Amino acid sequence: MAGGRMVTAVILDDHPAIVAGVGAWCVTADPPIGLIDADGQISRLWTEPGGSADVVVFDLQLGGSPPLFRELERLAAAGRRVVVYSQRTDGATARQCIELGAFTYLTKAEGQHHLVPAIHAAAQDTPYTPPTLSGAFYADDAPDRPTLSVSERETLRAWFESDSKRLAAGKLRLSVKTVETYIERVRIKYANVGRPARTKSALLERAIQDGLIDPGDLVPR
Repeated sequence: MAGGRMVTAVILDDHPAIVAGVGAWCVTADPPIGLIDADGQISRLWTEPGGSADVVVFDLQLGGSPPLFRELERLAAAGRRVVVYSQRTDGATARQCIELGAFTYLTKAEGQHHLVPAIHAAAQDTPYTPPTLSGAFYADDAPDRPTLSVSERETLRAWFESDSKRLAAGKLRLSVKTVETYIERVRIKYANVGRPARTKSALLERAIQDGLIDPGDLVPR
């Protein structure tokens, strides 16, 4: 449940059998998930009822199209919690999706036993790392170092230089909600690689350890 109500998810997939299967899993989930079918149309992720769904279940390719990386990034930038659910099994694609802001990445072979928990986790902003994503991080040259987008790095720096998220938002000309989304996304990425950072000081320590932030460059404002 999200805030005492049923969790909702909108699914973008152009295979009716996949949509029907996921719908059946959602009905029998504990607690149940309300699934909305975008009917294979990206625009329906932005209009009601899909536009207000708690989670987006996102097929990375529609009808043999190139991977929809740009649309994924757009959704993530808008603060949407995106669970990529794809036929692609390569680690590089999984890592790229996480870098672009996906909440987590699953292959369709991972099925019900991982998709349903991933939707619940995304709705609650609780990290979830399925086997494919875990393997993708392990295969990376720096498996304990998350890859942050440019926007996430800029947001961290502005927040570390400010007394509040509100001041950081003003500096970046973003909404406070967007700043909070970027920061929470970074927390999730660190949690997914086994290095949780639940406080501002802990996140600063992680960023310094990974060379993302030079403490000498931080000027409080």
